[in-house]
Order: sequence, then C-alpha cells, then structure tokens
Amino acid sequence: MTLFESLRHNRRAAIGAMLFLGILLAVLPFTVGSMMGNSWLRILDFALLYIMLALGLNIVVGFAGLLDLGYIAFYAVGAYFYALLASPHFGLHLPVWLIIPGGAMLAGLFGIILGAPTLRLRGDYLAIVTLGFGEIVRIFMNNLNAPINITNGPQGISGIDPINMGGVTLAKPIEFVGITIPSLHAYYYLFLGLALLIVFVSIRLEDSRIGRAWVAIREDEIAAKACGINTRNIKLLAFAMGASFGGVAGGLFAGFQGFVSPESFSLMESVMVLCMVVLGGMGNIPGVILGGILLTLLPEAFRHGAGPVQMALFGKILLDPEALRMLAFGLALIVVMLYRPAGLWPSSTRRREFKGEGA
Repeated sequence: MTLFESLRHNRRAAIGAMLFLGILLAVLPFTVGSMMGNSWLRILDFALLYIMLALGLNIVVGFAGLLDLGYIAFYAVGAYFYALLASPHFGLHLPVWLIIPGGAMLAGLFGIILGAPTLRLRGDYLAIVTLGFGEIVRIFMNNLNAPINITNGPQGISGIDPINMGGVTLAKPIEFVGITIPSLHAYYYLFLGLALLIVFVSIRLEDSRIGRAWVAIREDEIAAKACGINTRNIKLLAFAMGASFGGVAGGLFAGFQGFVSPESFSLMESVMVLCMVVLGGMGNIPGVILGGILLTLLPEAFRHGAGPVQMALFGKILLDPEALRMLAFGLALIVVMLYRPAGLWPSSTRRREFKGEGA
C-alpha cells in the first residue's frame, strides 16, 4: 500500500498531512522569493501551470490510454482566446471570469473535434494524428495575420490585460489586512487554487463510473465495449475534459505572461507535458503532480548550475549551459526510464503490472 493510499484509509493522518501541506504551500512563495529571488518564484508559478496541463493530459493518456502528442494545441487555444478578448488587438477587454470558462469550453470543443475522427485509432496511428493536429493549430496561429489579421501571426499578441478579479489587478502588489502581497505571490495563490480544484475534479473523475470506464477502455477496449460501455462517447469525453484543463491553463498563461506567440506552443512543449505524465506515473494523480514539478524545476536547475559548476571544476565554461542543460536533462530521463519504468510514483495497479503480478 502506497503512502497516498494509506492516507485515504487513515482519516486522522490524512487531516494532519493536509494541514501540513496547506501551511507549506501557503508560505512557499515567501520562502522561495526571499531565499532564491523572483526568477525562481516565477518558475514556481509556471510549475503550477504545467501541473494543470499534466493533469489534463493524464485524463487522456493515463486514464483512457489514448496517446496524445498534440495536447499543447488546447493550451494554445485557451491562451489565444484570452489574448484576443482581453487586449487592444480587437479592442476588447472582457472580464477574466468570462474568458477563462469560455476558453475551457472552446478547448473542450476542439478536443471533441480532434477525438471524433480518431475514435478508431490507437497507439502509433493516434499519436501521429494528434501530433499533426497540434502542428496544424500552431501553424494556423502563425499564419492567421492575412488577409484578415486575427492572431497577428509570428509577432504574437502583446499588451494582454493582466488577470483582474473584482477590480483588483494581480499585476500590482495587493494590500490585504495590512499585508502587502507582491504580484508574483498573488499569481501563485491563484494558480495554486485552480490547480487544487483540477486535482479535486481529477480525483472525483478517477473514482467515478466514467473514470472506471476510461480505465476499462485503456486495458481492453473490445472487452469494455462488450460489457456495455459506450466507448465512442467515453473517449470523446476524455478528450474534451483533458482539453478543457489545457484551455484553463492557457488562459492563465496569457494573463500572467502578457504576451503570446506561436513559439510558445511547439511540439517540444507537448513532449515535455507527456514526459511529466509518463515519468511521474501514468494514471496516478500524485505521480503526475510530482512529474510536473520535477520536469519544470530540473531544467532550470541545470540551466542555472551548469555555468558555475564548470567554472569551479575547469576555471572556464567549456560547454554552453543551454546545451549542457538539455544533455543532463536527457540523461536524467533515460536513467529514470531504465530504473523506474512505471514512473517515479506509479499507481499500485501499474506497479503490480510491471512486476508481472497482474492487475
């Protein structure tokens, strides 16, 4: 029994762990900001966005077993939806409470559009189609500046309104009961709240009839269909739910960054999110969260540490820190896949499967 499963069965230990985790998450931005600076606090904010993305992709890949290599397209849809409706580009400045749910619904619609023609595909064929879908969306964003300028093409959209809630903008420090909360801290708490909401929804879905239907399709689609599961609707629902989470994260990214361009939604981003799900532990929500945190922080740690380490060892920089960062990151992924093929924090079912004990 894993730690997460044992906490589920021990109410007192679960409450204590939640209180400890809540206090830790509440003071984390102040600790990181004071000890490591605003750059790492900004990275922490992006880690929460990637956790939302990874949890959305986990529904498609981890629960339903549908390999999606174009998931970043839904992130792009949410980001551009926010950018177009909250910037001087069209002269619209709609409220965030209207844009974020709208972006989630639009991304969910795109998920259904992707899922409908691919219902009969699995494995490599599905991966190729979804990869193409992701690239099509990026290329559209890159070229929809003529003859009518919709996305501003490769120049991207700038001057995007920051997230504003109840007349309070998160782009400036906020005064709350005599305490000044810096902008990056305010974004952290907003992202944390929405990430926890997505975690809650994912847990409820996992334990529901729909979640069990997704798992049945993942294990054996023919047997699931023979048992009376409507595999067509259930698979479309997986695509739509996963895409909607990506749309929420995309809208938050646009409001936080203040600028979006097609370069932010490349194939490498899709691969990175997929690595978070696979390396963390497909189908296991705590594992996916762990994967999202590690694969956001580790590359930046390699980036910041490559130069000083080379200077300490050789007295000069022999390899470009960016190239060395990707080399070290790739080696770390290989090591994890060799020694932890089920992921760093796999579910009990996958752990038994890899040990050959059956489900």
